[in-house]
Amino acid sequence: MNSEEIYREHGQEIYFFILKKVKDKDIANDIFQSSFLKIHKSAHQVKEKQKVRSWAFQISRNEIANYFNKEPIHENLENRIEEDIWHEFEGICCFDRFIDELPKMYREVIELTVITGKKQDDVAKHLDISLANVKGRIRRAKSLMRERFQECCKFETNHKGKLVGTPNCVICH
Repeated sequence: MNSEEIYREHGQEIYFFILKKVKDKDIANDIFQSSFLKIHKSAHQVKEKQKVRSWAFQISRNEIANYFNKEPIHENLENRIEEDIWHEFEGICCFDRFIDELPKMYREVIELTVITGKKQDDVAKHLDISLANVKGRIRRAKSLMRERFQECCKFETNHKGKLVGTPNCVICH
């Protein structure tokens, strides 16, 4: 069986398997391509047609594992996701003021994770609280910030909970 036949018969299923594991279309596309490159290079070695599907899936699983085992990507993934969420707010008129107005317990967690760039584990140790508590405070701070952006700057929230629209701030404009 050649790689074209494998792609036709199993490509879509393998792609969605990868997407389910990594939850990002761009990353899934990269892993899918590298998987099929390996499948293409080695397809001639598979002798039994009934084993092709499991063999192709194993290559995909290995590529997913390779992706997650890469040091720079995996090391700080959770903190990078949090940073990406906060970049949603940066550059918006009242961002700094809203952080300053947060209750102290939320403000200090946000300042340590977002502004100084500390890892959530380190913040938990520094504040002598659990990691779950740090994550909960970050979630609550984000919720409070969204509410403030909606009240003051007239942003709306889309179906994914992200701020959308253009600012119509009563203070800045």
